[in-house]
Amino acid sequence: MRPVGTAQELERRRRHAVELMRRGESPTVVARILGVGRTSLYRWLALAEKSPEALAARPHPGPRPRPTDERLRELELLLLEGARAHGRPDALWSAGRVAELVRRRFGVEHHVEHVRKILRRRLRWSSQRPQKKARQRDEERIAH
Repeated sequence: MRPVGTAQELERRRRHAVELMRRGESPTVVARILGVGRTSLYRWLALAEKSPEALAARPHPGPRPRPTDERLRELELLLLEGARAHGRPDALWSAGRVAELVRRRFGVEHHVEHVRKILRRRLRWSSQRPQKKARQRDEERIAH
């Protein structure tokens, strides 16, 4: 889990820890003062010896962006083409199949449950189980 603080504050803490350890301060004392683990101190020290820029601030990228409305419209058009149009043996769209389509078409991997939520909440598609028909069923005979 990312520690609390801005990227610049975390960089300042890393650089301060490396400086204190290079001056000969005990890692245990430095860890207690800065509120970090000793293993982090040794990792930072090794990084600083390789390259001083390795301790530089890296802003948190933030959450992954949600699919845009345009992307959802494009997905819905693909789904409306039917599963067979996308190489499936039957016309059923499962959340797993939709996740695979999204991965192939848009290069984005989503968990199956997340895809299910997108289908239900954003596209307003419902999960439906197809009715099973007996193989012996004779539609012509029933119609008469």
